[in-house]
Amino acid sequence: MNGTAPSRSHSPHRLALLGSTGSIGTQTLEVLARLGTASPRVVALAAGGSRLDLLARQAIIWEVPVLAVSGGGEDLAEQFRRILSAMAAELGRPDPVTTILTGPHAATMAVEAAELGAQDIVVNGITGSVGLLPTLAALRSGARLALANKESLVVGGALVREAVIRPGQIVPVDSEHSAIAQALASGRHEKGLTSPVISGLSEVRRLVLTASGGPFRGRNRAQLTGISAAAALNHPTWDMGPVVTINSSTLINKGLELIEAHLLFDVAPEQIDVVVHPQSIIHSMVEFTDGATIAQASPPDMRLPIALGLTWPERPDLSGLVVSNDWREPVSWTFEPLDGEAFPAVDLARGAVAASATHPAVLNAANEQAVAAFLGGGIEWLDIVEIDEAVVGEHEGLASPSLDDVLAVETWARTRADELIAARNGGTHL
Repeated sequence: MNGTAPSRSHSPHRLALLGSTGSIGTQTLEVLARLGTASPRVVALAAGGSRLDLLARQAIIWEVPVLAVSGGGEDLAEQFRRILSAMAAELGRPDPVTTILTGPHAATMAVEAAELGAQDIVVNGITGSVGLLPTLAALRSGARLALANKESLVVGGALVREAVIRPGQIVPVDSEHSAIAQALASGRHEKGLTSPVISGLSEVRRLVLTASGGPFRGRNRAQLTGISAAAALNHPTWDMGPVVTINSSTLINKGLELIEAHLLFDVAPEQIDVVVHPQSIIHSMVEFTDGATIAQASPPDMRLPIALGLTWPERPDLSGLVVSNDWREPVSWTFEPLDGEAFPAVDLARGAVAASATHPAVLNAANEQAVAAFLGGGIEWLDIVEIDEAVVGEHEGLASPSLDDVLAVETWARTRADELIAARNGGTHL
């Protein structure tokens, strides 16, 4: 793990980090180490069970009292405790006195066990819709939610909005939505989940999400056959986890970000555009009613939006950690229209969020199953969005879903997607 935990004399604020062994989680700890005495104390870590050695190392270095591992039970807890003891000995530290939580709801239980308040922070860096319940728990606690788990907002839209206790409680960590939040400070937009004041006033004409275009930018539909997982995972500008990288290759990631932007900033889907920007320097833009467009520019490094999620609205000094744009060298930035025929995922997402409150949950659930099947060699790359579209097209939608409703439609969407995957895997396209 890079970095060293800050001095014990750091800020009295506390932090729960969910998805600590993933890309967002490890970079969050790098940022905390850079913040030094201004860093909150890490009081809870939650992760999956695939990198227990790394989780143990994080727990020992940061002296974390609450640990959560998804899956397993008593056997997993005992196994992990042995790993913790061995890691403590390796690092020359005393055996930790920690609470170890396991099971499918371990991350949610960790948020609750951390006993957070309004001055504290939850970073949700979990991948997938399993982040919904921890998101709701974080909001109920009153803590600031630095949200990198877009799926929880996509899936639980209305539920997340209702769970917000105070204006501005959610700070987006996705680079695009962080860029929009920064650009909105240049005008008046006093509505949405990220605004400190809710009054309905706005000078915003439209939001512009930028997309790198992924590894297959410039190809037409006919050139997108026979794509391997290795090729889809070879992103040209960003270093991300496998699921997000595959989603970026199909541009479903950008579709989910469109839904997220609609829900975060209370801007109609038809007022949100997507433009391809291969250099990934402009992270998104806001066009105001007077015709001015404000863009946020920085090299593609998630540690900048992560840091803002921790310190918002203040900007921390990230010198030596995050590289700035070099204005002394010639540079060209280009922008291209999105090819909706080759990459229909954005239009699919725009239609889903307009259809009903549960269509986005269905889209995300189907996509998670399809991506897993593609990575496992069960379907072709083009099948991913085709399966998403087929499942979304069969869903009738609910206007005011409860949490149970959302979970039920997710289950249905996964089952239906698995049926379509099985049919394609067997050579029959439904």
